[in-house]
Amino acid sequence: MSFVECLRVSFRSIRANGLRSILTMLGIIIGVAAVIAMVAIGEGTSSSVASQINGLGSNLLIVSPGQATQGRVNLGAGSLNTLTLADAEAIEQKSSVSGVAPSVNGRGQIVWGSKNYSSSLEGTTAAFPQVRNVQVERGRFFSNFEVKQQFNVAVIGTEVANNLFTGNSTNPVGQTVQINKIPFTIIGVLKSQGSSGMTNNDDRIIIPITTAMNRLTGGKNVGTIYVSAVSSDQMEQAQRDIQSALRSKHNLRPQASDDFRITSQTDILSTAQQVSSSMTALLSGIAAISLIVGGIGVMNIMLVSVTERTREIGIRKAIGAKRGDILRQFLIEAVTLSLIGGIVGIVLGVGAALLVSKFGGMTTTISLSPILYAFLTSSLVGVVFGVYPARKAAQLKPIDALRYE
Repeated sequence: MSFVECLRVSFRSIRANGLRSILTMLGIIIGVAAVIAMVAIGEGTSSSVASQINGLGSNLLIVSPGQATQGRVNLGAGSLNTLTLADAEAIEQKSSVSGVAPSVNGRGQIVWGSKNYSSSLEGTTAAFPQVRNVQVERGRFFSNFEVKQQFNVAVIGTEVANNLFTGNSTNPVGQTVQINKIPFTIIGVLKSQGSSGMTNNDDRIIIPITTAMNRLTGGKNVGTIYVSAVSSDQMEQAQRDIQSALRSKHNLRPQASDDFRITSQTDILSTAQQVSSSMTALLSGIAAISLIVGGIGVMNIMLVSVTERTREIGIRKAIGAKRGDILRQFLIEAVTLSLIGGIVGIVLGVGAALLVSKFGGMTTTISLSPILYAFLTSSLVGVVFGVYPARKAAQLKPIDALRYE
């Protein structure tokens, strides 16, 4: 029997038992669709995270507080805060550094007229837009003079602007608002940056760091110092310069550990991508279990088919069909079932990824490699789980098969 004839017989058998064939393919369809959708979501999330991290700033280094210990117990990152504005000024003197933006954070209740809105509050310096790659859409950012003189000026994100001023066609720039009961003049609105993980970059109020420390937060230490290196080639040199400057400023002995931590943009990106890849692999592995379940379903239905068509097998053998012909026929039938399920699963998986991207608010990336992987896997499932039923059919003796009722 030729390959074309075997294929024709396979399709005829599948059509003759349509509902049973669909139920058999269901496990493979779900498995393939789930794998493609999970990989698309994982790759899209990884790409989105990378874009957001790169959007934090150019050649960014983040200096954060160190870890304190109490009775040999580590109190965790940020528990030892010794960073000050003087530290930021010392870092700024290094030739490998192009910009420094110290930052303090808190919450601010902003009131304008009858509108009342709570948002994250960040105090920083005039270097913030350059260091953090932030653009002002309307108005301007505050200057070094306004920082030194502790002016009550604020730059707000688009989310804050929309919540306070949408609906009355008022230009936020120039308006006076109350932030924690202190009057501030809005001088700018930031260009939208979107969300970064659980943080909404558009939902924030930025004010001069001196104003924040002396009138709102009341602290003497800064929470974070953002540093921009001169170039990507100078990142390691900048990191060494920052470490040297801070150790000298904090009077640390040579054998003493750093009371601060320096994180590079590359480190953050690498960690985020590793987490994303691990989650994608885990979810894909779970989804791939459906393929095994689908393969067992193919084996089960092929065994049933062999039993139902025992007399047919006997007649074929009696008129000259060889063992290899019977083996090939049932194996092609099993692979055909798997391939049809795989193709339907690919279509559903791609469709699910597109729907998640459009309506779920998540970024998805559909690439060719997982589609090929799913297609080849479904073919392999048909071969692996179709071999045993095909061998069983091929090994039937003609006389026994003809006498089977």
